[in-house]
Amino acid sequence: MTVRDRFTALGQWISLGSLVGVLCGGASALFLWLLERVTDFRNAHEAIVYTLPIAGLLIGAIYQRFGASIKGGSNFVIDTIHDEGPELPLRMAPMVLVGTVLTHLFGGSAGREGTAVQMGASLTDWVSHRLRVSRHVRRQLLAAGAAGGFGSVFGTPIAGAVFGLEFVVLGRVEYDALVPALVASLVGDLTTRALGIVHTRYPMVAHVPLAPLLFLKWLVFAAAVAAVTTVFIDLTAFLKRHGEARISRLPVRMFLGGLVVVGLWKLVGTSDYLGLGVPTIVRAFSDGNLASYTFALKLIFTAITLAAGFLGGEVTPLFFVGAALGNVLARALGIPLELGAGVGLAAVFAASANTPLALSIMAVELLGASALPHVVVVCVVAYLLTGNRSIYPAQRLLRGKGGALHGPAVALRDLRAAPPVPSPSTVKPPG
Repeated sequence: MTVRDRFTALGQWISLGSLVGVLCGGASALFLWLLERVTDFRNAHEAIVYTLPIAGLLIGAIYQRFGASIKGGSNFVIDTIHDEGPELPLRMAPMVLVGTVLTHLFGGSAGREGTAVQMGASLTDWVSHRLRVSRHVRRQLLAAGAAGGFGSVFGTPIAGAVFGLEFVVLGRVEYDALVPALVASLVGDLTTRALGIVHTRYPMVAHVPLAPLLFLKWLVFAAAVAAVTTVFIDLTAFLKRHGEARISRLPVRMFLGGLVVVGLWKLVGTSDYLGLGVPTIVRAFSDGNLASYTFALKLIFTAITLAAGFLGGEVTPLFFVGAALGNVLARALGIPLELGAGVGLAAVFAASANTPLALSIMAVELLGASALPHVVVVCVVAYLLTGNRSIYPAQRLLRGKGGALHGPAVALRDLRAAPPVPSPSTVKPPG
């Protein structure tokens, strides 16, 4: 490639990435503004939570009628990137937006990254088909759309760019989409901020040297993170699988899931576990008296909400779980409270989504450079210990976490059904 070709390609990526970023940033700004409004309304009128089952019935009926082709959510986006499937329906963006806002309005425990990624990808794919770009460019732009959505909704553009490259394949970072993903995430974040959105500010952690004893403590910390992550992924999958097997109609599943959430809400006697739970996340950085079971309750609320079919994402609830877990572990292991909460916040989602690089960078963007190297150690070890699990079962496994090639890429959801790939030492010669 000549110098001129390189500059031409760079100009193309900057132009397309900027367009994607503006679309993603605008969609995220609208989404975040609506989330703030409905959260404030729910907090002021908590009786509305009693109607969560009815809301589930209505949302489920709409999705069963009009959303069958987009029910895979973020997994549908991953499948499209890999399989070069048909154009993502443009209606995915408004439907997931409205569905997530209603989930939060009525008290479901869900997040926002799934919505941002799906809106970004569907809007980007609409642009890709209008511009008639090649299949290769379309694939890169879909990764950029995911990056732009993630980076703009959390105000972490560098982490967003890496997330868009890392979450598609377990064992490989998609560097061919690096420039458009970086541009889309940066422009998306700038667009969201320009539209008046102010992101949550977390405490900056103080510098703590990584001494040998602290390193050993982090290994114990990472093992606990991996265990909690495994419980969340397996519990959510179990509830979803058995719910779908026993109750075929989505509206009924969401109605019953809503009833369970309302029952738990009344049982625990607090609204802390509804919605995003950002106040408790911030509290975990400083409250030495935070109940030790706080992380477990949020995990249960979220698993039931998402398994029933309510919309949103896992990131912010998992930030809650991670920060609260980190608070408990920090007190038990003698680690500074704000550092333990911050590392836990990043590590639980890193292990859940198989994105240790993106979440290590995100911790730096949210908490400051002093989070390094602690957050990297815990994210990587927890990622390894979690095994071939993910909140995104459509992720393709290309290289095992031990480093060995797995063979042809296979979706994690199909891993158990796939025949094992024999190693060269076990293959017998013909005859």
